Amino acid sequence: MPEEAGGEMRDGLTPVLRPVRAGNGFEEALEQILQVVRLGLVPGGERLPAERELAERLGISRVTLREVLKVLQDQGLVESRRGRYGGTFVLPRTDAGGEDELRRRIAEIDIEDVLRFREVLEVGAAGLCAVHGLDDKQARRLREALARTQDAPLADYRRLDTLLHLTLAELCGSPTLTAQYAAVRATVNDLLDCIPLLVRNLEHSQRQHTALVEAVIEGDADQAREITREHCAGTAALLRGFLG
Repeated sequence: MPEEAGGEMRDGLTPVLRPVRAGNGFEEALEQILQVVRLGLVPGGERLPAERELAERLGISRVTLREVLKVLQDQGLVESRRGRYGGTFVLPRTDAGGEDELRRRIAEIDIEDVLRFREVLEVGAAGLCAVHGLDDKQARRLREALARTQDAPLADYRRLDTLLHLTLAELCGSPTLTAQYAAVRATVNDLLDCIPLLVRNLEHSQRQHTALVEAVIEGDADQAREITREHCAGTAALLRGFLG
């Protein structure tokens, strides 16, 4: 994996991977790595961070980590490869089942609840970032996340869009909000996987992303919250139109 891509990937995992609490190490580590896979933060065919790095970031032993990875392997989500270029690789998602499978996946999701919760978290994160301000390093991270979404191939857009929103959530300074956002975003991405990527919508989203990032960096909390609210409403309208 090229160093640049690896660096981008490690940065993108920061909002999701965090030290687990004592007593539930296995369960919480499994939850977090499942979120990494569901969010597409490590694309199909790419390698997860090395065991040592993962164990350190999660605050668990490598024995516990291997138990987690074994579960993911048994579920057909990852595979282990040996050798110099070995490691644990995320398996590409399949479209087995077609439209019926997509409908089955979303049948148990309360779409309105997911969309409202997402809006509350994203609007809150944008407002907090603007109110408390970002230092130069944080502002650079946010601008870099935005830059990656611009002119991104359609196949990569959703992953990079997710990274941008996760970065904003992390920078708000509330680990609890960040964790909740990662979870709800995984569900939102499941819903988005059921509808087509529309170029016109993506162009509009990019304009909103750019305005949002500038509002946050300039400390304009009202503008940041309003742009985020509109952005979430646009996604909600598409999902209701296709899936309602």
